Amino acid sequence: MFTSDQLDQLFERFHSLNVMVIGDVMVDAYLWGNVERICPEAPVPIVDVKRRENRLGGAANVGLNLKALGANPILCSVIGQDQKGEDFIKLVKESGMPLNGLLMDEKRITTTKFRIIGNQTQMLRVDEETTEALTTDQVDKLKDRLMEVFNTFDVHVVIFQDYDKGVISEELIRFVVHECRNRDIPVTVDPKKRNFLNYRDVTLFKPNLKEVREGLGLHFDPYDSEQLEFAVSKLQDKLHSRIVLNTLSELGVFVSWEENGNYESQLIRAHRRNIADVSGAGDTVISVASLLVALDVEPKLMAAISNLAGGLVCEEVGVVPVNKIKLKAEVYKMMQA
Repeated sequence: MFTSDQLDQLFERFHSLNVMVIGDVMVDAYLWGNVERICPEAPVPIVDVKRRENRLGGAANVGLNLKALGANPILCSVIGQDQKGEDFIKLVKESGMPLNGLLMDEKRITTTKFRIIGNQTQMLRVDEETTEALTTDQVDKLKDRLMEVFNTFDVHVVIFQDYDKGVISEELIRFVVHECRNRDIPVTVDPKKRNFLNYRDVTLFKPNLKEVREGLGLHFDPYDSEQLEFAVSKLQDKLHSRIVLNTLSELGVFVSWEENGNYESQLIRAHRRNIADVSGAGDTVISVASLLVALDVEPKLMAAISNLAGGLVCEEVGVVPVNKIKLKAEVYKMMQA
């Protein structure tokens, strides 16, 4: 059991960590307003806009979570050479994150998610994006940026944050995993469908229930512990991942890890929350889990703390990073229970 001082020391160690975040970055654009009437042209609410806001989204939201926890994230991605790309760069500068790993390219557009919020409720989302894979030239340029980051920073963990928008490919995965193995750097993954089974030999793999079912082509009942354990162990066999952290929404998380040649596992139940918005919860979970993996925290405790963090951000409207002070208080409370 952690004492208060030990917990303080653990969270303080986050400040010493450099984290490479590779993936699909985007701009989250918000229109905030009030709804008081229905449109006469169609049965839809009219949102009277009061405020506009751009935020860092996608893999960049992982960066914000890491920053909020005290770590130093380095975003690595390709964005468009367009107005939203300029907005994105401005937001990264304002956040205090370095630009070393970012590449602007005139042949791509910057992914933007427009969310319309009325009376603190999301009414609509409009996406402007490309999902085309990077060209060979773009991949080579991104690899150069990655090597620059490896050679500039003492990287402690690498996160693949995949949204299936084309930045990550099997070739890039192999390149990074090989480089990390040579440098003894752990690799963690928040996957999507396209590359799901390409993430071999990583340290931690964090799929959700839908992704496991689709990735394995296997339907199973998550309420049945034997079926759940079988599915995750089958996935672990395919990927040779040391840890699988399977998020299960309201059920909590299921963690499986290798120990002395066997798989050990545990289901960690979700905590009761006043859910306002689940957007970005997965970003928070992979951020917290990755820092704890970098610090070699045991899998059960890593999963329990990550589970708490994901639940906390669901109490906020919109995509927001985790609150470090609240998280530490929740972890302490959990440890005393």
